[in-house]
Amino acid sequence: MTLNTSEGDIVIALNAAKAPHTVNSFNFLAAQKFYNGSRCHRLTTQQIYVLQCGDPTGTGTGGPGYQFPDENLAGATYPAGTAAMANAGPGTNGSQFFLVYKDTTLLPSYTPFGTITSGLDVVAKIAAGGEDDSNGAGDGRPKINVVLNSVTVAAH
Repeated sequence: MTLNTSEGDIVIALNAAKAPHTVNSFNFLAAQKFYNGSRCHRLTTQQIYVLQCGDPTGTGTGGPGYQFPDENLAGATYPAGTAAMANAGPGTNGSQFFLVYKDTTLLPSYTPFGTITSGLDVVAKIAAGGEDDSNGAGDGRPKINVVLNSVTVAAH
């Protein structure tokens, strides 16, 4: 999967064997151009190190209008380069996802669906720009306005 962003391309090797529903959802949404023009709306720079994208409203509350179950959680870890689903609790996966730019310790509650194979430097550059820290915990909107120009999933 290629995320063509306003800051550069991020390429993710998808793990369809361990997260088939997630990969199918990305394939479907990308084909519908669901992500095109959406903004990455959250950057965390303390405790967890993620850039979150995939909400067409840019607020953190939007989604595709459907949800699907968690996958691949047994023993899940989130080292730098992990792509995982954001959620609002068990079984609430939709379109929002996060990219881990620095090793992060999270409970295994977020479906890891792929690994960044190129473009981790793009995510790191966005993270280095900081966030607006709207809640005082290193968690807010990225100061660098990151837009997903397009998302494409290539068949292998």
